[in-house]
Amino acid sequence: MAPSGTRGPTPRWALPFAGAALVLLLIPAAAAQEPLRVGCSQYTNRSCEECLKNVSCLWCNANNACLEYPVRKILPPASLCKLSSARWGVCWVNFQALIITMSVLGGIILLGITVCCYCCCRRKRSQKPDKGEERAMREQEERRVRQEERRAEMKSRHDEIRKKYGLFKEQNPYEKF
Repeated sequence: MAPSGTRGPTPRWALPFAGAALVLLLIPAAAAQEPLRVGCSQYTNRSCEECLKNVSCLWCNANNACLEYPVRKILPPASLCKLSSARWGVCWVNFQALIITMSVLGGIILLGITVCCYCCCRRKRSQKPDKGEERAMREQEERRVRQEERRAEMKSRHDEIRKKYGLFKEQNPYEKF
């Protein structure tokens, strides 16, 4: 659908001008990015903070070495650096403490979920009557029905006896007169 306003054709110089403006805007953004990936070994014998600015690096406290993190393995092998002296992400937590902490937190979360599921299932089970309670409720209902039947039978027998001896209570007592 055409726009409601009247416009003429786009000038030929506008498209290259827009492209040039876009390139000029992107050059400072590209220059602000870090230079091409620098190897972690250049940070060896410097500080842990400098090494860990690059997320692909691993700091080994034992020999003050900045090493490439072995991405194919979850944990760095002991031949590269011992877990107690390996740092990744932050300098104040070693891998050994990180593994222990994460294991404990994972265990606590799993335990919490298990307890919640157990409590919920137990509550649902307690809301449903068990077989013994169902049987007792059925027997109680059967006794109530039998008692009502006996009561109705006794009432009809008593009414027959009253009728026989003229003691029946009539709807309108003045009907005899």
